[in-house]
This record gives sequence, C-alpha cells and structure tokens, in this order.
Amino acid sequence: MAWPNAFQRGSLLSRFSHHHVVVFLLTFFSYSLLHASRKTFSNVKVSISEQWTPSAFNTSVELPVEIWSRNHLFPSSEKATLFLGTLDTIFLFSYAVGLFISGIVGDRLNLRWVLSFGMCSSALVVFVFGALTEWLHFYNTWLYCCLWIVNGLLQSTGWPCVVAVMGNWFGKAGRGVVFGLWSACASVGNILGACLASSVLQYGYEYAFLVTASVQFAGGIVIFFGLLVSPEEIGLSGIEAEENFEEDSHRPLINGGENEDEYEPNYSIQDDSSVAQVKAVSFYQACCLPGVIPYSLAYACLKLVNYSFFFWLPFYLSNNFGWKEAEADKLSIWYDVGGIIGGTLQGFISDVLQKRAPVLALSLLLAVGSLVGYSRSPNDKSINAFLMTVTGFFIGGPSNMISSAISADLGRQELIQGSSEALATVTGIVDGSGSIGAAVGQYLVSLIRDKLGWMWVFYFFILMTSCTIVFISPLIVKEIFSLMRRRQAHILRE
Repeated sequence: MAWPNAFQRGSLLSRFSHHHVVVFLLTFFSYSLLHASRKTFSNVKVSISEQWTPSAFNTSVELPVEIWSRNHLFPSSEKATLFLGTLDTIFLFSYAVGLFISGIVGDRLNLRWVLSFGMCSSALVVFVFGALTEWLHFYNTWLYCCLWIVNGLLQSTGWPCVVAVMGNWFGKAGRGVVFGLWSACASVGNILGACLASSVLQYGYEYAFLVTASVQFAGGIVIFFGLLVSPEEIGLSGIEAEENFEEDSHRPLINGGENEDEYEPNYSIQDDSSVAQVKAVSFYQACCLPGVIPYSLAYACLKLVNYSFFFWLPFYLSNNFGWKEAEADKLSIWYDVGGIIGGTLQGFISDVLQKRAPVLALSLLLAVGSLVGYSRSPNDKSINAFLMTVTGFFIGGPSNMISSAISADLGRQELIQGSSEALATVTGIVDGSGSIGAAVGQYLVSLIRDKLGWMWVFYFFILMTSCTIVFISPLIVKEIFSLMRRRQAHILRE
C-alpha cells in the first residue's frame, strides 16, 4: 500500500508561505469567535433560567418587584428550560436555512465581505440579546425569538466562507491533517467562550454576552482588512494548477471510480482566462455531486449529537450532578479537547489511507461505546472529564472531518475540477443539512429529558450515531474494497 503518497511531494510545510499561515490563523480565529458567542449562551443557561423565573427574587435584589411583575416570563425553571431548548432549535433552524443561502452567496460575492459582515452584525445582535435587554430589564419571549432567528442567519455566513477560503489556499496534499487541525477552530471557540463566560459570570450573565460580542466584532474588522480570499489576489498560482499537475501521485479522496487504480493523470494546467470564466455551480448541481447527499444525511445525525453536547453539556453537569455552573462550564472544555485531538489524528490517518469513510466508520463505532460509558459516569469530576474527552474524540473528531476536509473534497472533486465556486455551496449543503438535524435534536433533547430523563437522551444519541454509520455505509464498503484492490495491486507489483 502506497501510504506515503500523501506526503511524498516534499515537506508540506515547505509548500506553505507566510500568506498560508496568515489565512490559516485568520479563518481559524474568525470561526472560533463565532462559536465562542454561541457557547456563551449554553454556558449561562442556568443564570438565565433563574433570572426568568421567580427564583430571581431569591438571588437578586436589584430587580424591582413592579418591573418583574410586568415582565414575568415563566412560573418555573422547567418551563424556562423548555424555552431555552426552543431558542436553540430556533437558532439552528435559521442557521440551517442561512447556510444554504450563505453558500450560494459566498460563491458569488467576495468571501471576505460576506464573512466580516456576518461577524460584525451577529456581534451586535448578541449584544442586544444578552446585555442590552438585561440592562433595560426588558424581558419578552417574542423579542428573544426574533433576535435569535436573525443571529442564526448572520452566523451562517461563517462556515461556508472560511471553508471556501481554506479550500482556495490548501490543496489535496495533506488536506486531512491540515483541515483536521484547522477544524479545531470550533472546539477552540467553545473553550474560549467557556473561559470568557466563567470569568465574568459572577458579575451577571449579561457581561458574558458583552465580552464575547465585543471580541467578535473586533475580529470582524480584522477579517475585513486582513483576509486574502485566494492566492490569485496577490498574483500567486491557484492550487488547482498544482493539483492537476500532481494527480498521478495523489488520487482523489472523493469520487473514486471503479478503475481508480488505473487512473490516468491529467497534466493540463488551465490558463488564467479559463479560470476567470468559471461560473458557480447551481444548488441542484451541487446536490447531485457524488457523496454530497450521503454525507449530508450522515452529518444531520452526527451534528445532532455533537451540538447536543455543545448546547446541553454544562446544563447536564449542573442539573444531573449538582455542580456549580462555573465549574460545569470549565469541565465541559474536555469534550472539545477530545474533538481537537480526534479531528487532527483521524484527518492524518485518512490522508495516509487516502480514504475518509473507513476512518469515520471505525471512530463512529467506538463512539457508540463511549456514549454508553459516559452515560454511566459516576459523580466524580476526574472520571467524568476523562470519559468526556474520549467521547469528544470519537464524536467531535468525525464531525470536524465531515464539515471541513470532506466538504472541501466534495467541493473540489474531479467532476467540477476548475470550479472553485462550488466550495461554499457544497459546504453550505453539508453543514446546512447537519444544522437541520441539530435543530430538531435540541428540541427533542429537552423534551426527552423532561419526559423520560437523561438516560433516554443518551439512548437517543446512540441511535443517531448508528444512523450516521448507516448513511455512509455504501461509501464505506466502496472505499474498503478500493483499499483492498490497491493492496493486492501493490503485492503483485512486489
């Protein structure tokens, strides 16, 4: 088996200029900041629930009785919790719709403009939602719902744009490990959001929203003035010319045909005029690309589980074990640590194998076992953190791979070679489908927890993880047979 193929063309680092490093860091931290503002909401749910219910009288003397009686929201913490779950669902549905739109817009407008606009405007909405309404003591469920719908639409500009920019700068060589490391941006954002929220939570949950919104707005300004969308902007050759030239030693990770071992390399390099005339693919054409629908359905199930941990893990730790909210926020970081390690390591292995699906399948099978183990975690923070890290490794890792490296593979496969304007659209379809599943899941999590308890929530997670494997099973079988044929051919050559 020709394992070193993905890394034969010299050191990957030697191929990268300082522009690549800057693009990597800017896109990494731009999406980290978007995730940090989302994580803030999940980290302060207990405080918000107390403020929206009569328990606020027992914890705060700053809120006059007459103001509270005019703005009474919920009679009990259970009702408030259900509404918080509804807000998660509203956000994810609008985020999902926005992803389909943002992918199309990103392929047709300047990605830098779209990304910076989404970051700055989303920061303003988060500020109004979490800080301004609390300072004015204005509590209204319809206002909260409308603001969170707008926030979902604005935040959806982030992922399709950053993946498309990364896809423009980094080619197939080592894409799994590069994107695996880069996709840790979501987990780093979660960690950053948890740290920022826990550091100022003692002053009031509104300050958690204020801090993350301010940092995100500043990040949007930096993106507007500093991000280079593609190498062509500064006169460098695009990655497609390099990929066409190197296809003899690196076969496609996506859309491998039946005769891929007899694949004929194409050394033709497109000139600048042909690249300039490329048009963005339509939404329907992007959906019809090989692998897009199976991975979209699989990601709908997997993102449901991953985002349930993202939205509900601090609340679960506080509610189920009775730990303080700030302690639960910090402990939940270990899930993201596991996701960072899992995404990077699994991306590296998939580069070596030159196949993604088998690596995903093994990780997801082990994820089922890790979910069973975590659901039975004792009331011990060390053991819980360890099991949480393992669970994040096997769930967060595959989730990062599908949303980043695999989406980039799908958006640059052979059928549309030369059309970089498919990247954002394909990414929007995959991540949008995932967000629809996650949106449905957040309401179901709150409903299942309220009716049946936390253990049945974990049974639900196990079912969804198993469905992820089922949806990509045809791709798993195809790629395993491809690996076997390649191994047999290698043995015969020896």
